[in-house]
Amino acid sequence: MRRLDRTTAPGPLPDGDLRIVHLGLGAFHRAHQAVLTQRAGDGWAICAVAQRSTAVRDALRGQDNVFTVAEGDRLTVVGSIREVLHAGERPELVTARLSEVDVVTVTATEAGYRPDGPVVAQLVRGLRARDRGLTVISCDNLPHNGRVLERLVLDACEPGLREWVAEHVAFPSSVVDQIVPAVTEEDLRAVSARLGLTDRAAVVAEPYRSWVIEDRFAGPRPRWDAVFTDDIGPHQKAKLRLVNGTHSALAYLGLLAGHETTAQVAAVPEFAEYVRRLVAETGRGLDPDADALLARFANPAITHRLAQIAMDGDHKLPQRLVAPAMELLANDEEPRMICLALAAYDGDVVPAELKPLVAAAARRLDRDGVTATLRRL
Repeated sequence: MRRLDRTTAPGPLPDGDLRIVHLGLGAFHRAHQAVLTQRAGDGWAICAVAQRSTAVRDALRGQDNVFTVAEGDRLTVVGSIREVLHAGERPELVTARLSEVDVVTVTATEAGYRPDGPVVAQLVRGLRARDRGLTVISCDNLPHNGRVLERLVLDACEPGLREWVAEHVAFPSSVVDQIVPAVTEEDLRAVSARLGLTDRAAVVAEPYRSWVIEDRFAGPRPRWDAVFTDDIGPHQKAKLRLVNGTHSALAYLGLLAGHETTAQVAAVPEFAEYVRRLVAETGRGLDPDADALLARFANPAITHRLAQIAMDGDHKLPQRLVAPAMELLANDEEPRMICLALAAYDGDVVPAELKPLVAAAARRLDRDGVTATLRRL
């Protein structure tokens, strides 16, 4: 079977100028920002920078940086990524690209937002080389992610540069939403068979895709199909608590019950009813739609492994589950559903005020098992 590239790809592909650098070349970026950039159709192209593994970099280079996004019955061949770099191998070229573009997007995961993080260092080196403003958009699941990234960058800047960055660089917060599991060999074989071309960089994703961005840019931006808003707070709270919080709760309870994927868990009546009760707790004032969430999680075309969702819980759970639980406690309400999820997590994120409730939930899970405990809710 021939390899997918720019000469074999079905249909025309965009041919734009490098105006975006993306830090963090994972499956999510390829399914989300890269697709929206291509659909914008306004001549913006991406230089994507891998932070750790070289596998995706090598796969993309072997096919002219073209790849397929599979969303149910739909295959989209994406060509908006025009250059792929590895941060550790070509740091000087990464700096050069950061000095040239108009927009930087970032997916570093929650764990990547730390003072000694490589993304912060890369941004500072790029900013030192600039002579005009820049917009840096965080796309990670953190409250006020733009402000968090801005503070980390400013703290890492020397005097003089710090003042210039504060005046000329914008760090809008954003909220991204799309379920994009880690790619498996089975996924790659299936997509290649459907496409009729070998694609070693394909991504499988759900059809749903959204992006809400704080309307605070330092210069031009692509015509992304996104929501631009002056108030990002409600959007972030809804995404973190309803989508991410429910994902985390299903991951820990589902793994404890012996399940492997979200689709398996969402098909179990006891878990489905638990989700409805959970979002009633986490979604106060957010107009939650539990059935819409369950439909997304139950998508049989998406093999979203619970073990992947469960990673880095210490970084994820404080904003996803602990914060709404503490708000309920402050209003003299017991966060029973949230505490069940926290009881299933083997970590140390529970504040002292919640520990008696979480301990009681853990005893119920130990005594009766997960499914029986959920059945008695």
